[in-house]
Amino acid sequence: MSNKKNLRTPIVCIMGHVDHGKTTLLDRIRGTTIATGEAGSITQHIGATEVPIDVIIEKCLDPSLKDKFYVPGLLFIDTPGHHAFTTLRSRGGALADLAVVVVDINEGFKPQTIESLHILRRFKTPFIVVTNKIDRIGGWKSNKWSPFLKTYSKQTDDTKEVFEKRFYEIIGKLYEQGFVSERYDRIKDFQKTVGVVPISGLTGEGVPDVLMILLGLAQRFLESNLEYDIDGPGLGTVLEVKEEKGLGTTMDVILYDGTLRKGDTVVIGTLGEPIETKIRALLKPQELAEIRYENKFKQVSKVSAAAGIKITAPGIENALSGATLIKANDENIEEIKEKIKKEVEEVQIETDSEGVMIKADTIGSLEAMVHEFKKINVNIRKTEVGDVSRRDVVEISSIDNPLYSVILAFNVKVNADAKEFVEKNPNVNIFTNDVIYRIVDDYQDYVKSLEDAAERDFAENVTMVCRFKILPGCIFRQSKPAVVGVRILGGYIKNNTEVITADGTVVGVVKGLESNGKKIAKATKGMEIAMAIDGATVGRQIKEEDILYSNVYERDAKILEFEMFDKLKPDEQETLEMYLAIRRKNRPFWGK
Repeated sequence: MSNKKNLRTPIVCIMGHVDHGKTTLLDRIRGTTIATGEAGSITQHIGATEVPIDVIIEKCLDPSLKDKFYVPGLLFIDTPGHHAFTTLRSRGGALADLAVVVVDINEGFKPQTIESLHILRRFKTPFIVVTNKIDRIGGWKSNKWSPFLKTYSKQTDDTKEVFEKRFYEIIGKLYEQGFVSERYDRIKDFQKTVGVVPISGLTGEGVPDVLMILLGLAQRFLESNLEYDIDGPGLGTVLEVKEEKGLGTTMDVILYDGTLRKGDTVVIGTLGEPIETKIRALLKPQELAEIRYENKFKQVSKVSAAAGIKITAPGIENALSGATLIKANDENIEEIKEKIKKEVEEVQIETDSEGVMIKADTIGSLEAMVHEFKKINVNIRKTEVGDVSRRDVVEISSIDNPLYSVILAFNVKVNADAKEFVEKNPNVNIFTNDVIYRIVDDYQDYVKSLEDAAERDFAENVTMVCRFKILPGCIFRQSKPAVVGVRILGGYIKNNTEVITADGTVVGVVKGLESNGKKIAKATKGMEIAMAIDGATVGRQIKEEDILYSNVYERDAKILEFEMFDKLKPDEQETLEMYLAIRRKNRPFWGK
């Protein structure tokens, strides 16, 4: 057994798909009910929970473990689970020593599960997989806080069969992603094989196994990574900055290296120049408490890594969530300021010359929003951390394009004067929510409504090109009006549309369309219909097997060619090009 004194607490990142039970698992470990209080039951920010070694051993149900483990405990980071939070999860992955990927055994892999695995592979982070919600398998008999093998032995053969089928489907999915994996109790070398632990976050079944494996992995494979200089400068990441009654402005921080003391000078990243300040108070949550939700903190004179802490200090109002915090002294403070400034500049978001405005409560959320909207090819003109102000809405109101006269606001307030302005300026749209994917859905619905309105306007006001052929043996009436059978070769045609020949001569106007004896409003490609053409006489202006076209006004041709072409179907594009060739044979600049 090692006698190392300066091993910091290993940081464990909980990852996986939305609603697969990450926060519920942590609630079971710490005895809380945080999951039920999350917006949409989805974790929206990284939180931190410290679980001391004595508590872990108690929950593992094996007192003899006390002499086997010497790490101080485990610090869990609960990461956002929805795919919108790739960037935040990446930070969690980079920060973490170990990870737990949570998969609902009944739903299996989702895109965000795969995304989590990609992040862990990129950062070379050791991890285990837990297949959650085994208690929801039909016929499962729950045994609260029982090791998996013990509860599994009490299930019926039919239930075991269903479990094995679903469990090994997940093993297969891991193999597809390039990972050799097996049930944890069947593994000899966790460095070569990913351990998979069946659990129920709700009942605690299998959770003792998870804790024991995490301790074993930390101690066996991470010892050198966990060593640190207890007197080294404190390094941390700012989770959240907020105003709290009786404390003023505070920062929630994950300290991942070194030590911080009350009175230390620290440098913190902002969107502008870094902040230099002195720590007024260090506050630690009670054991098993989650730093974002804990109301009772204890003041301490110093904190060593790894730990979730709350810091009070003057002038930290503009500290940036997701930014680095570093202890400094007179000799190195300018060097540290420059280092942190460069870090923040590196996460500045590339924007477009025109596009929507994005507002969010933290730099991590801002990056996540940008990631999500860039993925669906939305142009972004401006991004900012902070509430929606009157200045923001005034700025947006000057944009004519309704696609971009939009503010997408995640987890921030819309100030009263901004709301007042929007009420008087309906051309400004604000989509706000505390769950990112709902903002994405709302904006996509808005874009679809604009497209639908544009299509309705197009259908009502713009004549579509159409190419059709008079079928042989299908002359039903020669004139007044001529009624002929036609096949639509491209585009579509409606009543009251002029008809021209292939040389551009107008021969009449469509006054009726019938299919199978029934009147129709529009005929599209591939249809064979009866068409009444007023003004034309079969044998004079038109004859069997003629190719005819709908006549398009020059204004409409410009709209079709220069505004709508990419949205036209291939047959419509082809027909338009043929029609324009006819019109431009003698007038090269027609419709340009």
